[in-house]
Amino acid sequence: MTKFVFVTGGVVSSLGKGIASASLAAILESRGLKVTLIKLDPYLNVDPGTMSPFQHGEVFVTNDGAETDLDLGHYERFIETRMKKANNFTTGQIYKSVLEKERRGDYLGKTVQVIPHVTNEIQDFIKRGADFGTPDAVDVAIVEIGGTVGDIESLPFLEAVRQLSLRLGPNQAAFVHLTYVPWIAAAGELKTKPTQHTVQKLREIGIQPDALLCRADRNIPDDEREKISLFTNVAQWGVISMPDVDTIYKVPRVLHEQGLDGLICDKLRLNTPPANLKRWDDLVFETEHPKGEVTIAMVGKYVELSDSYKSLNEALRHAGMKSHVHVNISYIDSETLSPDNVAQLAKFDAILVPGGFGVRGVEGKICAARFARENKIPYLGICLGMQVATIEFARHVAGLKDANSTEFVPDCPHPVIALITEWKDADGSIKTRTEDSDLGGTMRLGAQSSDVVKGTLAHKIYGNVVTERHRHRFEANVNYLDALRQAGLVISALTQREHLTEIVELPQAVHPWFMGVQFHPEFKSTPWAGHPLFNAFVRAALDHQVKTTPEKALA
Repeated sequence: MTKFVFVTGGVVSSLGKGIASASLAAILESRGLKVTLIKLDPYLNVDPGTMSPFQHGEVFVTNDGAETDLDLGHYERFIETRMKKANNFTTGQIYKSVLEKERRGDYLGKTVQVIPHVTNEIQDFIKRGADFGTPDAVDVAIVEIGGTVGDIESLPFLEAVRQLSLRLGPNQAAFVHLTYVPWIAAAGELKTKPTQHTVQKLREIGIQPDALLCRADRNIPDDEREKISLFTNVAQWGVISMPDVDTIYKVPRVLHEQGLDGLICDKLRLNTPPANLKRWDDLVFETEHPKGEVTIAMVGKYVELSDSYKSLNEALRHAGMKSHVHVNISYIDSETLSPDNVAQLAKFDAILVPGGFGVRGVEGKICAARFARENKIPYLGICLGMQVATIEFARHVAGLKDANSTEFVPDCPHPVIALITEWKDADGSIKTRTEDSDLGGTMRLGAQSSDVVKGTLAHKIYGNVVTERHRHRFEANVNYLDALRQAGLVISALTQREHLTEIVELPQAVHPWFMGVQFHPEFKSTPWAGHPLFNAFVRAALDHQVKTTPEKALA
């Protein structure tokens, strides 16, 4: 039977429940267990797909096309199990499902209430995420509950997991609570009172944690851990110190050395071999002993919150480890970039333009693409970054001066980027824009395969077929591809079914490394091998660095 670990948080948000959950999963996986993770988000949005990256961070996309919380990216980077739609659900999805059942009469006329109907629905969703009771069931499902204890919106989730732990029976569930122990500089002390209060609140709900993960900016001394143990009814060996670390890949070792995985295995009666964290130790060694560094300009519109590009940041760092270099990322607000100041990009080893939605900052991204093309600086455009590179090429090389995307200028003369419904008919007219108010259900999402043209840079990186995840609405207009090709743009990959443009590039005889991809390769990058596209991009940045500043060449 699948066993469960429920991870809650208290005091403040952003303590790192996702990293803690993923790290515990990694240690358990190293013991030979099959593990998955599930994220419960207590907001009413049906999914994070329509939420602002400034508020929520990036939207992570799974192979099956689910738009999910960014913590699922951490999960996939830490363990072997791939996430799916069932691994993330929100209060909005729960209530939507309950109300649909009520409308169908599934409740046979009963009064529909939070308890038991909503809490039962939450439990069903949790079991579905763990493939509970099926041949694909995992050994351990780690369930992370978003928000903090005491929030009104998370109460149904906490009540649901309390009920589920009782229904599962003894030794089938464990509770881990992440809390905060602040250092008060004026007093020169660590304060345990917030932790005492949040555990008290949790116990009022009916949940007694088996382990406390105490976040602080330093190690928590034994006497403070003993005090926390006394006031929270948690054994002292279950009070785990989680100090700040300089890389998230140290967290599994920190938790293991304090015995968290042993505690969980004892609680759940799991008899396993000892944990083997050598791969994590090797990873940390690689991050701490680079042989050089490269600096990449990321020209985006959400640069005020680095979590907006979380998977992208990690993918670049993974590729850096693969090439034994540290990757510095310099964020450039595309709204501030213009032809007058774009020359500031000359100092970078490579330029990356990530995805995004809306017209704000687009002209700055186009400037960046042009500067990279004309000055032979390695360029990688992802999603919108590919589209702006195509628009820039159409304007300044193919002679289509008013080229644009209908996302930004609906009636532009040359819609080289447009919705499929807006592509030109045979008579030259443009189809009427199809307005769809359901922005959460109109995108090309999930993993799709494309055929790669031989002899191209894309073929060197991917081989004959590329399978990547997507999240976008607008496509390269097929009616302009011939004109772009004649001007020198290489269309190096097309989807197998619809023959939509997936990769564009410049011939290497013209530019050493210039590529735009419609998909999001960052979602499949892991720290163990990196990702072939980002590995190639970082190597191109290194080659450019050697050409422009030979003194920086790796030994």
